[in-house]
Amino acid sequence: MSGVRGSVVRVIGLVWHAGLDEVSAGEVEALAAAATAVDGTAPLGEHVLLHLRRDDAAHLLARDETGALRGVAQLDAGEGGATAELVVHPDARRAGLGRRLVEALAERVGSAPLNVWAHGQHPGAVALAARLGFTAARELWQMRRDLAEPVPDPELPAGVVLRPFVVGADEDEFLRVNNAAFDWHPEQGGWDLDRIRDGEAQPWFDPAGFLLAVDARGRVLGFHWTKVHTDPEPIGEVYVLGVDPAARGLRLGAALTLAGLQHLRDARGQTRVLLYVEADNSPAVRLYGSLGFTRWQADVSYRR
Repeated sequence: MSGVRGSVVRVIGLVWHAGLDEVSAGEVEALAAAATAVDGTAPLGEHVLLHLRRDDAAHLLARDETGALRGVAQLDAGEGGATAELVVHPDARRAGLGRRLVEALAERVGSAPLNVWAHGQHPGAVALAARLGFTAARELWQMRRDLAEPVPDPELPAGVVLRPFVVGADEDEFLRVNNAAFDWHPEQGGWDLDRIRDGEAQPWFDPAGFLLAVDARGRVLGFHWTKVHTDPEPIGEVYVLGVDPAARGLRLGAALTLAGLQHLRDARGQTRVLLYVEADNSPAVRLYGSLGFTRWQADVSYRR
């Protein structure tokens, strides 16, 4: 959910769609950018934007009498219930549209559990969740670090080297390690080739910043996939970092993190870096804290 400012514009149509066409997808992206500019936090997760043109999610578009897009929600089915994200245009807030979107989501899923994300815990979203009987079920922390602070050199185990990802050659090994490392994670686990191809097709994708830790046989033990944001501000990201469960105990998590931070600083000229981590993943929170990261904000999944 994103904040749900007043408007005299009357929303008259809420319509469900499968995959969106280019025009509608562009409208959603523009609405999300407008909300980000006002709220300081992106209202929709990356996977929502990646799936706009695909029919493996349901998209709810709210338009006013002029046909302008005023709100949007996306709904994904899952084993633990349906998961949704939504945003209302800043010029159409405090007019009941956020509530209408959530109620339409609830009607769509029927008796199944419904999970709705609130990015950055916008006060309007928190208040709406409480009014509609949702309770906080999951918390995702954004942590940040200043790269002007010293970044120690990574210490790798004997026989382990780092190299960049090779497009067309390393996808299968990456998927094997990723899905083993995140078999418990509702978004990061269960990736397939289409999902990594989506990432490779993004304008920010840089294989030089996709670091693999490999053993003497060339087997991937872990990875650090970095990302650079330019909007709304330039900042690097620890996009995905994972270690094969069979390689745990080698301290590859710390080494891979530091190697990625040095790449973002030295090769990409970044001065700050962010990452996302589950608030209850104590080992990961401790690791990142020991490497200089501190909590910046939180995203919360509300459940009913």
